[in-house]
Amino acid sequence: MSDKRAERFNQIISILRQQSGASIKDLAEQLDVSPMTVRRDLEALEGQGVVTLFHGSVVYNENDGNSDFGKEPDYAAMIAATSHAAEKRRIGRKAAELINPEDVVIIDSGTTAEALARAIPEDMPLTLLCCSLNVLQVIAPRPHVRVLVAGGRYHPDTQMFESLEGIAFIERNRALKAFVSAAGINSELGVTCLYEYERNTKVAILKHALTKILIADSSKFGKVLPVFFADYHDFDILVTDDKLSQADTAPLEEAGVKVLKA
Repeated sequence: MSDKRAERFNQIISILRQQSGASIKDLAEQLDVSPMTVRRDLEALEGQGVVTLFHGSVVYNENDGNSDFGKEPDYAAMIAATSHAAEKRRIGRKAAELINPEDVVIIDSGTTAEALARAIPEDMPLTLLCCSLNVLQVIAPRPHVRVLVAGGRYHPDTQMFESLEGIAFIERNRALKAFVSAAGINSELGVTCLYEYERNTKVAILKHALTKILIADSSKFGKVLPVFFADYHDFDILVTDDKLSQADTAPLEEAGVKVLKA
């Protein structure tokens, strides 16, 4: 390894320790190198167990200064390193206010879904059905939550579990409230996600809950992703951040959706 690259490795680790995570773009700017150079460095560090890459962001695997090959990723730090993190935390807290003790709840996949799971009071008794690793890791240790998991193949890009059996499991259950995430929300083309494998799980969640709640930050509005899974009228409530404009909320309200801003 060149001295220059070794120095850059040390700089990356120092930044990650100080900031509890960073995006590849931010690291590239701080180091004055290209994002591709940073990505190659991070992939090398990840191979040694020093860092964990997550959706364009990275966190340092702290273990008394040494690499920890068996350490689970710190998903709380990952959320902090992700774009629109503050908005997602606020949305999570606002959405959690809709959950009452003893509710039966389904939570979808995604970082906003994880922010919601973290915002649920730790001592609240409820039944929670989840289909993603990050939500499961947040909820599983809580003694007052009856956890149901729709399992299947694990997809690292979204941390979703997906299978025909998992969808059938969702369909056999019923929930008072379902919280569903989206990657694109457009008044003409509806609510969309990135991957085809997400669609059937999201549709099943919406079909088997009494109140359907869309959780999405304002950056998702106006966007169209490849896979359609719902129209505006398929939801009862939208929980979003206060940056969403009236022009974006008007079509939702016309479709009968209650808009809550955090």
